[in-house]
Amino acid sequence: MEIHCTRPGCQRPLNIFAELDRKETLQTAQQKYCTSCGMPLILAGRYLPSTLLGQGGFGAAFLARDRYTPKMRYCVVKQFQPAGDLSPQQLAIAQSLFEREAEVLEQLGTTHPQIPDLYAFFPLTVKSLQSNKDDQFFYLVQEFIDGQTLEEELVNTGVLTEEQILEVLGEILKVLKFVHENGSIHRDIKPSNIMRHRNGTLYLLDFGAVKQVTAGGGTSSSRKSTGIYSPGFAPPEQMSGSTVFPSTDLYALAVTAIVLLTGKEPDELYNPYNNSFEWKNYTQVSNNLANILERMLLSAPNQRFQSAREVIDALKPPSSSPSLSHFPTTLPPVTQSPLPSTPIPTPPNQPPVPNPPSQSPVKQPRFSISEILVSAAFSGFEGGLIFIALKSFLGISGISMGLLGGIMGGLIFVQYRRWLEGKDLPIVAGITLALMLIPALRVGIQFPLVIVVGVLAGAGAIAVTALFRLIYLLLSRFF
Repeated sequence: MEIHCTRPGCQRPLNIFAELDRKETLQTAQQKYCTSCGMPLILAGRYLPSTLLGQGGFGAAFLARDRYTPKMRYCVVKQFQPAGDLSPQQLAIAQSLFEREAEVLEQLGTTHPQIPDLYAFFPLTVKSLQSNKDDQFFYLVQEFIDGQTLEEELVNTGVLTEEQILEVLGEILKVLKFVHENGSIHRDIKPSNIMRHRNGTLYLLDFGAVKQVTAGGGTSSSRKSTGIYSPGFAPPEQMSGSTVFPSTDLYALAVTAIVLLTGKEPDELYNPYNNSFEWKNYTQVSNNLANILERMLLSAPNQRFQSAREVIDALKPPSSSPSLSHFPTTLPPVTQSPLPSTPIPTPPNQPPVPNPPSQSPVKQPRFSISEILVSAAFSGFEGGLIFIALKSFLGISGISMGLLGGIMGGLIFVQYRRWLEGKDLPIVAGITLALMLIPALRVGIQFPLVIVVGVLAGAGAIAVTALFRLIYLLLSRFF
């Protein structure tokens, strides 16, 4: 059996113990130690990390097995190590906050089906490899969600449609409503923290134990470090280290939505000169959704929706909810229950916020760069074959060139309107190539040469398209 060492910086973290392959031996074995650094491997006497899932500046997450469950249940072990050389008092505060966060996670996870359950939390003290001091590590053990994050889904399947985004917003807003009403703020909403289970259920992950411990265990300057938020997804009040609100999570959820709609990173969409996100040119959504996301993305916390409930109501069809052009000017405070978590402050009263201007939906369909290049290759390939066919029948003349231009224009138009896309392109190209047998033989051109001409024309079209795309990107940086 393979067990992964959890000590940061271990030179050979993978350990193999053949005797643990038998279930009987596994459940009765004594503690095992890393053969490289001496770190205890069986955490809390029962959890056996096997695979490193991810690693950041404050710790790591491991896929593990629980040897004291009948089916060796999978779970996720998250390790946290406070950054810097903390004093004993600071370390005690960090540990206290970590335990308090675990209590909040335990209650949230056991009472909401879309939040992973907390199985255990515990510290581990071991001898340091660098000095005679002890190193102290903190661990959370959580439910393992078998699926992929929306960040992985974006990479694997491409941008989401408006219908899919509405599903994500609807499900995550229900979770946030529950979280906020129970006195907590997530503070790290982003695609990698939303997991879609294999059965389709969406889960909200990573409830910010690291952020809370960091905020409580360091100086005022450390509380403003990039470790307490995800750059690009966090609103101004969070990046400045100021008080956060429920609308802080709503801002991050809106950034998540436009990233999933456009396939672009937040810094590609954010215009610092205008202090706003410019995302609507990269996707096509309804006025209703566009206006909701725009309000969620406003810089000032008091100008956004003040609760997840408000966004849920705004997302309802017009027949069952007020028009977006009439935003409520009085906003109910967020209800809090007495959980062991930092109370959520209520922003001061402000004058009514003017309605954001209505935005017209984008008229033209948007294409990804890969779609553009594939379309260019298809158009170039077809153009080369059609040129050979017209030349064989009409020779090189004004009529043949006019016909070629008309046919190519038609091909580009049907691709622009998406009447011809995806798997249609190689099918049409194959049919055209098969028909070329007749004109190819008529003019005495060998069929392999016809293929070469088509491939070269396609490659040329890709090169020209890529060149124009590059010129456009360069010019857009200056104008």
